[in-house]
Amino acid sequence: MTAQVQEHSVSAEDRLRADLYNFLGLLLARPADQLLLDQTAGLSGDDSPLGEAVSGLARVAKASKPKAVEREFNALFIGLGRGELLPYASYYLTGFLNEKPLARLRRDMAAHQITRADNVFEPEDSMASLMEIMGGMIVGRFGRAATLDQQRTFFNNHIAPWATHFYTDLEGAKNSVFYGSVGAVGREFMAIEREAYRMTAG
Repeated sequence: MTAQVQEHSVSAEDRLRADLYNFLGLLLARPADQLLLDQTAGLSGDDSPLGEAVSGLARVAKASKPKAVEREFNALFIGLGRGELLPYASYYLTGFLNEKPLARLRRDMAAHQITRADNVFEPEDSMASLMEIMGGMIVGRFGRAATLDQQRTFFNNHIAPWATHFYTDLEGAKNSVFYGSVGAVGREFMAIEREAYRMTAG
């Protein structure tokens, strides 16, 4: 996504939320290199379900090598013809790529003045893109920071209907080792976000 970089006053809690969205987007967009694996290995979590998932991911990252992670990424998301998983909203919600969920997302992206980067060719409704968009909306990377209502609407329309299903599939995929732990973090984080938006709904 292309960003209009501006400084916005964002609470520490929201910045942490945005960081986790961006982190998941980065992990899902391309195979983790050594730098990202090292950063991931340095994470620590508390004794909450999300904290334990983060600690588990850190332990796996510490034992992972970039080549193995790249093979795993390719088996999961690329494969010969297609990978084990197709991480797109259209596929999860309709069984086909480039369907109505993608069209609806593109309309909402245009309304928020969010455009796909020139060097990105995959459909915008990938989980990696959606995580990046949410992270950017929270801190105002695409212009003005999104209000809580705008965040809730985007989350409920484009992420909530399939994110838990996707992250659960990623956690249990036969080719998942490193990405199984990514799936656990994503699943726990999505549960927290869904409940938080439910509790703050007017």
